[in-house]
Amino acid sequence: MKQLSALEKQRCLDQLRHNGWAYLEERDAITKTYRFPDFTHAMTWMNAVAKLAEQMNHHPEWSNVYNRVTVILTTHSTRSLTTLDVQLANGMDGLYQGGNL
Repeated sequence: MKQLSALEKQRCLDQLRHNGWAYLEERDAITKTYRFPDFTHAMTWMNAVAKLAEQMNHHPEWSNVYNRVTVILTTHSTRSLTTLDVQLANGMDGLYQGGNL
């Protein structure tokens, strides 16, 4: 895993913001809330993300309330954003946009 330089972080944050992610400066983390038609769709997506996270050995902080899933990504071992966070965020967005779970 690679910690992001200031320039890399800014570029990644610009791209991620375009996809609905917000920066949590106090934690050097990113967050996003996904919305689904219902609980079943939310859980199906979470299960797909869980498989991806296991493959990456990088796990999100998240919570689910009915049709919403709120995610926070940061790398705990470095206490900062890393390339793993960006990759997992992009993977989550891809699974969400794909809709074929």
